[in-house]
Amino acid sequence: MIFNTDTAKKTAELLLQINAIKLNPQTPFTWASGWKSPIYCDNRITLSFPPIRNYIREEFSKHIEKEFGKPDVIAGVATGAIGIGMLVAEYMGLPFVYVRPEPKKHGRQNQVEGFLQKGQNVVVVEDLISTGNSSLLAVDALKAAGANVKGMVAIFTYGFDVSVENFKKANVTLHTLGNYDTLLEEAAAKQYITEKEQETLKEWRKSPSTWGQ
Repeated sequence: MIFNTDTAKKTAELLLQINAIKLNPQTPFTWASGWKSPIYCDNRITLSFPPIRNYIREEFSKHIEKEFGKPDVIAGVATGAIGIGMLVAEYMGLPFVYVRPEPKKHGRQNQVEGFLQKGQNVVVVEDLISTGNSSLLAVDALKAAGANVKGMVAIFTYGFDVSVENFKKANVTLHTLGNYDTLLEEAAAKQYITEKEQETLKEWRKSPSTWGQ
């Protein structure tokens, strides 16, 4: 669920401006999962543009406090959300931890890096939601460490049915700055894509695992 329509439109506009989101229906990208996709989203690029990263951290901070109350800790999901999560924590004056995909194989074998006490209220920051699986593994790791996870925020979501179902099953509240539908509307309105390409992008979202096969 997006925080609000105005934020979603502004987020889409900014991501398109800096090519954080690339739309290429004619020559699809191949994701790590093997899926063929006419869209590729790399929100790490936002960190290289101070006005945009500041907009994101301030919108996150405002909406986190409104939706969840001020948490005790901000947690970023490695590696994509470490940078923006740290900026949010700094802006809110809160401690920060980050969550690895799996525990380290050596040393203290931590999965959650940083100082986290049992019972602390945590809001998780993500950069991107596709299926939601890796994001929810981070939530599981935080809960295993004794955290009270209030919810998750992300810059962008593709809005796949499977992700909606996964978050519902896990009973985790997700709010995002932007989403796929708003992105397509803005991309078409600003002529980043044609109407025909917009239809292609809509079709892909219906069955991304089989599209292009």
